[in-house]
Amino acid sequence: MDKYSYIANAHSNYLDELYQSYKKDPQSVDDSWQRFFEGFEFSQRDFGSNGIDGIEKEDAKVSSKETKVRNLIQAYRMRGHLKSKTNPVRERRAHDARISLEEFGLTEADLKEEFTIGSEIGIGKASLKKILDTLDKIYIGSIGFEYMHIRDPKIVDWFIDKTEKPQGNYQPAKEDKKRILSKLNEAVVFENFLHTKFLGQKRFSLEGGENTIPFLDKVINRSSDLGTKEVVIGMAHRGRLNVLTNIMGKTYEEIFNEFEGNTDPDLTMGDGDVKYHMGYSSHFELSNGKKMYVKLTPNPSHLEAVNSVVLGYARAQIDDEYKGDVNSTIPILIHGDAAIAGQGIVYETTQMSLLEGFSTGGTIHFVINNQVGFTTDYDDARSSIYCTDIAKMIDAPVLHVNGDDAEAVNFAANLAVEYRAAFNKDIFIDLLCYRRHGHNESDEPKFTQPKLYNKIAKHPSPREVYVRKLTERGDFDSGTIKDMEKTFKKQLQDRLNEVKQKPLPYKPQKIEEEWEQLRRAKSDDFLKSPQTAISKELLEKIGKALTTLPKGFKPLKQIDKLFKERKKNFFEDENLNWADAELLAYGSLLMDGNIVRMSGQDVKRGTFSHRHSYVFDAETNEPYCNLDHIDDKQGQKFKIYNSLLSEFGVLGFEYGYAMATPSALVIWEAQFGDFANGAQVMIDQFITSAESKWQRMNGLVMLLPHGYEGQGPEHSNARPERFLQLAAEENLIVTNITTPANLFHMFRRQVAWEFRKPLVQFSPKSLLRHPKVISPVKDFTEGGFKEIYTDPYVDNKKVKRVVLCAGKVYYDLLEKQQADKRKDVAIIRIEQLHPFPMKQVDEALAKFNDPEIIWVQEEPSNMGYWTYILRTVTERGAIRLISRKSSASPATGYAKVHKTEQEALVNKAFDLKK
Repeated sequence: MDKYSYIANAHSNYLDELYQSYKKDPQSVDDSWQRFFEGFEFSQRDFGSNGIDGIEKEDAKVSSKETKVRNLIQAYRMRGHLKSKTNPVRERRAHDARISLEEFGLTEADLKEEFTIGSEIGIGKASLKKILDTLDKIYIGSIGFEYMHIRDPKIVDWFIDKTEKPQGNYQPAKEDKKRILSKLNEAVVFENFLHTKFLGQKRFSLEGGENTIPFLDKVINRSSDLGTKEVVIGMAHRGRLNVLTNIMGKTYEEIFNEFEGNTDPDLTMGDGDVKYHMGYSSHFELSNGKKMYVKLTPNPSHLEAVNSVVLGYARAQIDDEYKGDVNSTIPILIHGDAAIAGQGIVYETTQMSLLEGFSTGGTIHFVINNQVGFTTDYDDARSSIYCTDIAKMIDAPVLHVNGDDAEAVNFAANLAVEYRAAFNKDIFIDLLCYRRHGHNESDEPKFTQPKLYNKIAKHPSPREVYVRKLTERGDFDSGTIKDMEKTFKKQLQDRLNEVKQKPLPYKPQKIEEEWEQLRRAKSDDFLKSPQTAISKELLEKIGKALTTLPKGFKPLKQIDKLFKERKKNFFEDENLNWADAELLAYGSLLMDGNIVRMSGQDVKRGTFSHRHSYVFDAETNEPYCNLDHIDDKQGQKFKIYNSLLSEFGVLGFEYGYAMATPSALVIWEAQFGDFANGAQVMIDQFITSAESKWQRMNGLVMLLPHGYEGQGPEHSNARPERFLQLAAEENLIVTNITTPANLFHMFRRQVAWEFRKPLVQFSPKSLLRHPKVISPVKDFTEGGFKEIYTDPYVDNKKVKRVVLCAGKVYYDLLEKQQADKRKDVAIIRIEQLHPFPMKQVDEALAKFNDPEIIWVQEEPSNMGYWTYILRTVTERGAIRLISRKSSASPATGYAKVHKTEQEALVNKAFDLKK
């Protein structure tokens, strides 16, 4: 059997299967096949036929060639992108697209024959040549469409309609052409101007990818027509200055001032950052008369890290500002080709896109595909054909667009906005372009890509390409176009001259509206915590909700027991445990009208089965959240979500959420504290440094279970030393709390403060059910957070040694102290490690007569708190350490060894001879 016979038979078998399905249920095949088989059966009725097998016979009225041409059309839809003319500067790699006539048993002799299947692509009955020309124009032009992998037939039909109706003609209206040219003019001339006026200065130019600016401009304007009120953009450094000026509205004077270095270090707040990392926000009035708020989030050089921050911010705006309207806010993520293919955070955030707790109504992903990552060619940068192949994981469509075709880019922008509005799902636009200079303007790209950069050096800019197209078509005369360029260049030169003559005075970065009611923290703010108690009436009201299940709800036996114990805690013993206090804090904030949002792996139940914020009916599996039923008039419902198995992505999302909602309590809980290792980029680049770099406060809370219970090296240690090493200038709060009441006040303090700080709490594991870890009700209805706890069990005059400690080890020390009835060794718990409560510690130590001071920790000496204590406390006098020995591993993996080590360090703490 030759190749063509094989293909013909394969198609015939496939056709027969489709037809059998159609006869059973017409809806089981897509619309185009329904129309085909309707025509086939019409032909049978009118002319007679020998059944489906008759299609293959020469004398059949419905020719087998119709099927072959139909399959050819399908092949173009599926694989035409492999041949599309999307690369502006070099030949595409050879791909076997299998869209030639021969693949379908057709020849050039068939080109003049007419086929009714031409109606499938909107041209009616037409010759094979016309069908082929139309397919080439649609699918082998400036856009490579990938949508046939999508498993939702409604979306595939939508794309067929949207891509084939224009038949490859992307020409917009004349006014739109003028707008495109204007934005392209701004983008290109701005980059050229900076290149000549600030020679050698890093700016990570957009040259080669300037059609990014018309793309963003179209997305913003078109989305406004469809009801969007806010656009949130996240991008790396490439092209950022261009976006800031020509999209965000940052003035040219401000940009030039930064290039001139006109800042006063004595007036600036914090350490600042390079100009291509800074964020910006602005309100526009668009040509349609509507207003749009556009925000560009600040970001570090760590590529793609900002992605989840943008998504979290967008989700917060949807939840809070726009009351759940997903079309109100559009997140746009601008990627580099090497970064989107290589960075794991892309997978994590893409996987979030349709999850209940993390969806944003669809993200527009835009790739500035330079075809080079730093100096690495794409052959070394990925295994996939396209950098965007991750899109297929979530059935997201991809449009590969030639970066020199401004009108194709405009079409793609329109399509992206309309797709998101129709389906609220992600879409990817891959702008195939180039990078005119090296990684930065002082880098020599010919070292690694001499052939490519010889071509780029001779290649006209996207503006020149578009100008040629406009003048050749007669859309605009060359004089008008030259005047536009001349006017804009003069405007830039005038702005630069003004800055050179009179530098702009330093102006602190504008505070976003949602943060205007807050202020920066001062050192004095940490000398004493604010009052955060609640009334007894509110405590009882929340307690009632937390101990009541709806009528007919059948809990598991363990849950029934838990609820009875919780009721006893609230209303009989009036002593609350850790879970009681935590849920009470959330409930009190919800009643105040604050958003309380929490996510992490298994947070609804809690890793250690202590929280049970949701309970499930044993028979129906129906969920019930007690905190949603405190009061018919409560301000908010509890937003708690079990997250995907991600740390980096989810922590970034929650950071972004907290960035948009300063009045909310936003919490990320790690399953175990060491899971934060997987999110270290977010901790280093955003959480601990953003206020200093970008003047952005944030109140995110991280709960990291920590403590030595013999569970081995991976689940003991949340690495406090890392956070304390990053702690400086009161940039974050670090706590290790030992009482339920203090946990309650810690949460409420996060919202009560007139400023915001990120908080890291080293949460307990075994203490969640420790009989001594309880707090009387009065501790919740009086006072506030306690930075330290002094020792009520010792005789101050007899104290010879003061043991300072933090966290779980306190209860091991307390057990030893009480068992031995020791009055000469006092234990002071440090509940807040940073900012260190030196004033309270000094006051506590002053009550003793020159005691020996010891720091005791369970962690090895090279971990935990010791190095931080050395640089924080030792100026007050000598202090010694009792701990596990220095170790490469966080903890032993042997339970017996752990027990021996723990006993040894506790005994040593009370041995005054050593």
